[in-house]
Amino acid sequence: MNSNKYKIKVNNANEFDFNFEQVKDFDFVKEQDGSFHILKNNKGYQAEIVETDFAKKTFTIKVNGNTHQIKLEDKFDLLVNQLGLSVVNTQKASDVKAPMPGLVLGVMVEVGQEVKEGDGLLILEAMKMENVIKSAGEGLVKAIHTEKGNAVEKGQLLIEVE
Repeated sequence: MNSNKYKIKVNNANEFDFNFEQVKDFDFVKEQDGSFHILKNNKGYQAEIVETDFAKKTFTIKVNGNTHQIKLEDKFDLLVNQLGLSVVNTQKASDVKAPMPGLVLGVMVEVGQEVKEGDGLLILEAMKMENVIKSAGEGLVKAIHTEKGNAVEKGQLLIEVE
């Protein structure tokens, strides 16, 4: 299986196979506001990354003003699907650490609050993008180690969940 092969699902409707050799067909220029100007086949596109969830491999992007939900499946996801295996649906939440350096724009939970998978925990601004950090599973917020306005480093403990 080619390690550079991916499946991309757009808006839960369209699926595309993709590999990194195809990136050569695009010309990307990062703009100062964090958006991207993209050229492909002499046609221009303006793109912006709105939201990212690296744990679930999902992204929200805006292309020429239209918002799209993207789900990325790598070689391991494709292999799991090919073998007919499934991932356990409910998992216990774990402590939340900063996935990247940034600025905390807001904390969306309180100590003692129950959270479910996908619940927003805090908003972290990094590289001029707002990222909602979500719970990876179910649990109870035990402690919050940051507050709005704090600068955080990658790997820093932000929220304890039990």
